[in-house]
Amino acid sequence: MNYENFRLQFITHFTAEYDYVTAARMALEGGCRWIQLRMKDASLDEIRKNAQLILPLCRAVNAIFLLDDHVELVKELGADGVHLGKNDMPIDEARCILGEKFLIGGTANTFEDIKSHYENGASYIGCGPFRFTTTKKQLSPILGLEGYAKIVAEMKEAQINLPVVAIGGITPKDIPSILSLGIQGIALSGTILQAENPVIQTKILVDCIAKSLKAI
Repeated sequence: MNYENFRLQFITHFTAEYDYVTAARMALEGGCRWIQLRMKDASLDEIRKNAQLILPLCRAVNAIFLLDDHVELVKELGADGVHLGKNDMPIDEARCILGEKFLIGGTANTFEDIKSHYENGASYIGCGPFRFTTTKKQLSPILGLEGYAKIVAEMKEAQINLPVVAIGGITPKDIPSILSLGIQGIALSGTILQAENPVIQTKILVDCIAKSLKAI
């Protein structure tokens, strides 16, 4: 996995101002190189239509493009992989369908979640929430810095070497502290889309991550 592309992951979210394609385009213009198309409760046709518009935008700048949940569309659409939540298809089943070439991410809230995903062939972990967020229903227990520190320590003790992306209500001021714990990436949605200028905000986030990593 290219860690440089991995550092900032944008998860699409429909708002009154921006549709999914516009949101993804702005994140890419701001320098994000990892887009996850998340369209909960949408039909396959709606997901397919948006994915077919976003994928060329990602390819034009060599960005990673993942689908949320829908394993069956990954090969059909030519995506790079899929992210699976706790109520989605099991990681090992998705790995059997997709093989080793595709990225498969798994949502986790505890070390036990991460251990299970690791054993079942996950490529990376989306771990959270860092704090309360309104962009996701059925929120798991809040982790905060202490929760991430504990999980990172448990992973080291178990010799589990798997990239972890922090997610859930993260703002630019949180990034240095989160990355200093050994977390490899930051996933955002609302922080970008709720900004006055999402493109500039994305550039700020990319720069913040780069500076934070240099300081470690």
